[in-house]
Amino acid sequence: MRFRHRLSFLILAATLACPPGVAADLPELGDVASGELSVQAEKKVGQQIMHEIRRQELSYLDDPDIESYLNQLGGRLSAYSADPGYGFYFFGINDLSINAFAMPGGYIGVHTGLILAAQGESELAGVLAHEISHVTQRHLARQVFQSKRIGMASMLAMGLALLAASSNPQAAGAAIATSQAGAMSSQLAFSRDFERESDRMGFEMLNKAGFDPRGMALFFERLQQTTRLYENNAGAYLQTHPLTSERIGDMQNRDQFLPYRQVPDSLDFLLVKARQRAMQGRADEAVRQFADLLAERKFQSEAATRYGYALALSRAQQWEAAWREIEAVRALRQSSGLIEHLAADIRIGMGDAKRGLQIYREAMLRYPLDRSLVYGLGAALVGSGQFADALRFAESQLRGAPGDVRLHRLRAQSHAGMGHRAMQHAALAETFALQGDTAGALNQLDWAQKAGDANFYESSAIEARVRELKLRHLDELKARGNSG
Repeated sequence: MRFRHRLSFLILAATLACPPGVAADLPELGDVASGELSVQAEKKVGQQIMHEIRRQELSYLDDPDIESYLNQLGGRLSAYSADPGYGFYFFGINDLSINAFAMPGGYIGVHTGLILAAQGESELAGVLAHEISHVTQRHLARQVFQSKRIGMASMLAMGLALLAASSNPQAAGAAIATSQAGAMSSQLAFSRDFERESDRMGFEMLNKAGFDPRGMALFFERLQQTTRLYENNAGAYLQTHPLTSERIGDMQNRDQFLPYRQVPDSLDFLLVKARQRAMQGRADEAVRQFADLLAERKFQSEAATRYGYALALSRAQQWEAAWREIEAVRALRQSSGLIEHLAADIRIGMGDAKRGLQIYREAMLRYPLDRSLVYGLGAALVGSGQFADALRFAESQLRGAPGDVRLHRLRAQSHAGMGHRAMQHAALAETFALQGDTAGALNQLDWAQKAGDANFYESSAIEARVRELKLRHLDELKARGNSG
């Protein structure tokens, strides 16, 4: 619950960046088009919260493999949503509680506990479809911003107090209890009308996307049944998504009119579950767990279990044994970007960087949508001291994804490896700017100007960027003054 309390008030703090008018009355259910809170303003709020999560939240899961899978799954679903062009971003939270949450602007967080608890991919997809529907119907925006009982001054005090107490959940809880904004925490629980609407739209989305729509009812029914046994885990989701027998009955009624359709789980879903298990606890414990599963033949997928075993062995730096497991997976004729990513890392761990890089390049051709392979290849180039190649690779990738923070960070690492201090700081400045920290970006550009090793064109570009960011910083300061 520590993350949930902190997220709740990051939302409150982020609303301060919006003009006062956006907190005015919002439309009734089903009439979102006339709302005064524009989608653009909502996306700005969500982006600011996401910046704070990346900067401050220790449980943010910076795992490109998991993130890539969640975004491919979410993209498949959102293509059949009420607003296919909305633009969603899915990310992981390293927390074993069963939870998922939608933030303003289409940012959807998924706890690792939810991935592990889902007994089939259609169940996980059902929860994501439900969250997507909350976003397309503007439920969260209307829940948070329609309250007139809490003034901007109270939200400012509450947001600042909780951000200051981010490392002390007890202090944060006390701040909730003693502030007028305490009432706001209840606003994060969706109404029954909103929940029923998201159930209905999520059901349709699952069916159209080719998943088993029964997965939604199965998961929520099991969640309700196990709440008492696993109160600390299951309760996290139910606190913001009130689940009733009526809702489950509605889901089951929809299910009975559909012909039976068996939908097998994708290999990537099984691999992601195995990955989560292999990354839990100590490496030696994970190795024993997967070795026992294989010895006793207790698995749904031998390929996924051997992948998890290979990952656990690589965590323990037992590279030769890990490579044997990867070869065993390939012998099963199973193919995935996740498998090739791990295979490349294992070869590099064995001291065979040349073969590892080759695996990365071949895998990128086979799995062009898998961003984790891009980041893996970049890291491998830097790790093997091929800084010029890493820089060329980062810049070529940035032409198609100019807002990718990880690629700008790769540029900074490449310049650092080549001793280009000015350009290293200039690249770092872009990572700060993209994460909403304009002051931090300007500080990096100051270091870039003082480095003294930039050529004329580089110096000119740095100076121009300083002027741009100073204007942005001035606008941000003015906005904060107006919101106060």
